[in-house]
Amino acid sequence: MSKKEKQPEEVIPEEQTAPAAAPEAAEEAPNPLLEELEALKQNLTDQEDKFLRLAAEYDNYRRRSQKEKESAWADSKAETAAAFLPVYDNLERALKQETTDEAYKKGVEMTMTQLKEVLAKLGIQEIPALGETFDPNLHNAVMHVEDENAGENTIVEVFQAGFRTEEKVIRFSMVKVAN
Repeated sequence: MSKKEKQPEEVIPEEQTAPAAAPEAAEEAPNPLLEELEALKQNLTDQEDKFLRLAAEYDNYRRRSQKEKESAWADSKAETAAAFLPVYDNLERALKQETTDEAYKKGVEMTMTQLKEVLAKLGIQEIPALGETFDPNLHNAVMHVEDENAGENTIVEVFQAGFRTEEKVIRFSMVKVAN
């Protein structure tokens, strides 16, 4: 072969190169169905999260409302009882007074008994004090006395009875404490 005669270059048809390049192009070009599926999955996850949060918020609201309702009842009961405590104190003073009129004394005793029954039905109880150990959560010490016959921090006199419900003190007992 002479220099002028060249060997023809081998020509590769495009159809043969296209299939080899197709898998690479498929990986590079996103499939619209897969994108839509992923978007729907994300949307479903978001909606489930919103639903769970809403359910938790409602549950918390329901609990809080129930607690506030119970608290409102307890507070109103305590306030009502506190309004009647001066009547209790006056009846107690009347019972301590000497009288020759037995009918009067019997009437005051019956009134006091009835008031104690009403307070008991409401769940309000008198705080035990006389002879008990002083507890600052229940008692208000207004006097202190040295008494060898009484133990340390023992209540020797009650000036005003205290009352409480199960959850809170309505009025502290006003007491004299020994030692």
